[in-house]
Amino acid sequence: MIQSPSLSSAKLTFSGHDTFHCRQLWLKKGYDFVKNGNKFTDNEAVVLLGVGKNMVSAIYFWMKAFGLIDKDGNATDLAEYIFSSEGKDPYLEDEATLWLLHYHLVTHGLASIYDLIFNDLRKEKIEFTKDNFLAFAERKANEIGFTQFNKKTAGTDFDVLTKMYIRTTEQAKDKEDTFSGLLTDLNLIQEEKKNSSLYSIPNENRKNLPEEIILYTILDKQDFQNSISLNTLFQDRNQAGSVFAITKNLLMERLESISNNSNNQKYGITLSDHAGIKVLQITSKPNKFDVLNHYYGK
Repeated sequence: MIQSPSLSSAKLTFSGHDTFHCRQLWLKKGYDFVKNGNKFTDNEAVVLLGVGKNMVSAIYFWMKAFGLIDKDGNATDLAEYIFSSEGKDPYLEDEATLWLLHYHLVTHGLASIYDLIFNDLRKEKIEFTKDNFLAFAERKANEIGFTQFNKKTAGTDFDVLTKMYIRTTEQAKDKEDTFSGLLTDLNLIQEEKKNSSLYSIPNENRKNLPEEIILYTILDKQDFQNSISLNTLFQDRNQAGSVFAITKNLLMERLESISNNSNNQKYGITLSDHAGIKVLQITSKPNKFDVLNHYYGK
């Protein structure tokens, strides 16, 4: 584990997935397993989940990494909201749910490579290679005096990350492919066609990112502020601009839509301009899941 100077009381961790990226049905499978009173350490977990021993460990890891189970192994509010019998999208058929899961993967901090790449590395390098990442991660470790950085372990994490976000040509041809990474449909990480070892995460106008997901991320913060600037939302750690790699123009469009939404006006949500600085103000903080209900109820 690496203590990070940029994250208060958080620790960086690598590995835990047994080299398996998260598959399409694993999270629902893991949720049902937990809700039936089972534990991933039980001897019968292999039989009940119908996968090998290493995959059991991997499902357990991803359930934790996405913030779907707590430290005691119980399903979280997020897991209940998505995967329960009354859940909004138990089979992950709505792309908005993938954006939601991506946000939690980056900000939850258990699988630290996602935090490092989306919050830090891409601000230094829009284009990067595996070696660029390893050098960056090693530099971060050196900055805090961590002397046991393992390049091989971090490199395996990088390979898993690319499988999570990038669909191969063969997988793209198979619409029923179940081995693709969970988040490939978001098209967040690009693999350069002329150089398959070069990746990029440019800010783009991600029109398929709903305004409710952005408002949810604002409300989700432990240090929630009733007033937050466009610049903060665009560039700060774990804010929408960093996590979703969106342009400032798109973020501004979404904030305008949030402030103009009649469903939000009862909370006193307004977008104002203070000396040229755009600020989103929220008089009465709504429940973040009620905000999502508005999206899923459409």
